[in-house]
Amino acid sequence: MRLGIFARTFAGRDPSTVLQAARVAGYATVQYNFACSGLQSMPEFVPDEIANAVRIASADSDMTIAAVSATYNMIHPNPEVRRRGLVGLRAIARAAPAIGTRLLTLCTGTRDSEDPWRKHPDNVTPAAWHDLVESLNAALDIAEEYEIDLGIEPEVANVIDSAVRARRLIDELQSARLKIVLDPANLFESGSRSTTRACVSQACDLLADRIVMGHAKDRYADGRFATAGKGVLDYPHYIKCLRSIGFTGPLVTHGLRAEEAPEVAAFLHSVIREVGDGVMA
Repeated sequence: MRLGIFARTFAGRDPSTVLQAARVAGYATVQYNFACSGLQSMPEFVPDEIANAVRIASADSDMTIAAVSATYNMIHPNPEVRRRGLVGLRAIARAAPAIGTRLLTLCTGTRDSEDPWRKHPDNVTPAAWHDLVESLNAALDIAEEYEIDLGIEPEVANVIDSAVRARRLIDELQSARLKIVLDPANLFESGSRSTTRACVSQACDLLADRIVMGHAKDRYADGRFATAGKGVLDYPHYIKCLRSIGFTGPLVTHGLRAEEAPEVAAFLHSVIREVGDGVMA
């Protein structure tokens, strides 16, 4: 299990600067974003020299690239927005192997036209499900072309708002390239430690064969997001659940400020040691 962080946690538009900052803060891998290379997060094209610079920076800093963010609203009510998202997805898919990863992370989306992480009542409609399946089938065609995987994340504000719906989608699409990024703090809006433990256990049980990355943030009891270790999420239980399904992938934190990164790294290392599993950094 490698401890990682969102690259955009750190300021900079040069991959060397960003990756070195992540290494100094105590991390071994990053979820990269092309904004860290001075591009848009969803660029229409990634020049080869940009991809090469990320690969070189990765080697020089001894940091791996766990995944690249390729998030756009896959069920946006405007089909043109979805089409433009696919253009960016293709550009990132083409560049991903060159920078050292074959995993792109996605947002399944919402009917909210302004915020891809804001809940909308139409997310549960058959039409929303139809549009998601259509968008994902197009995305999976790109994944097959470039031999990469796509990681979706169950989030209470999105059309895939639970582990149950994620399992339904996996079973319906039947694509080995469709993977899961598990962020327990996105599976509930509020609750006690006992209710969150049950939620995490269910997600790991249902999605064990597809989880390729864990995310690490937290929620306060009132539903506000928190940095890992500051909220109600039982982190020892989370790590034990990941271990119980044989997970050996990256654990990537986000939703924190750069100055908080060393403290969060120390916390996550301590939890993994407490559970009894090694972590590389």
